[in-house]
This record gives sequence, C-alpha cells and structure tokens, in this order.
Amino acid sequence: ADGRLGVTASGDATAKIWEAESGELLQSLEGHEYPVESAAFSSDSKLVVTGSQDNTARIWDVESGEFLRSMEGHSDFVTSVA
Repeated sequence: ADGRLGVTASGDATAKIWEAESGELLQSLEGHEYPVESAAFSSDSKLVVTGSQDNTARIWDVESGEFLRSMEGHSDFVTSVA
C-alpha cells in the first residue's frame, strides 16, 4: 500500500477502508457472515483481501468497495491474509 489508506477488520463482520491522514471512512466492506479476522491491501493498493470466521477469503475493489470474488475451501476460520 502507498500509505494513504488503512484497512481494519472487525468482529461486526465488516472491514473498513480509511483515509489514513484524516481518518475519514471511505468504504465499508460488507458481506461476510461472521467476524473478519484479517484484511490486507494488494501491492498496488487496488484490491483488499479479507479473511473471516465464515471460512472464506473475499476480494474487494478499494475504489468502489465492490465485492469481486470469494475464495472458499477452508474448513475453519481464515485468520490471516496477505
């Protein structure tokens, strides 16, 4: 990431993208069924991947907040993403 944005993962089953300097909420990533354990930006900061207690990882568009795809196959929580 380029340092302009931050991403947080939450027990409320969302991840949120923030403008780092002002703290302004830019996107709320909603769609996981259970708490989000981890979130990370892609190297170009265009995507975010989230890992959740719903046993999935999801990919999101940073600019629009749009859900792009789900990665399924874990039999337990996804606790770390990169």
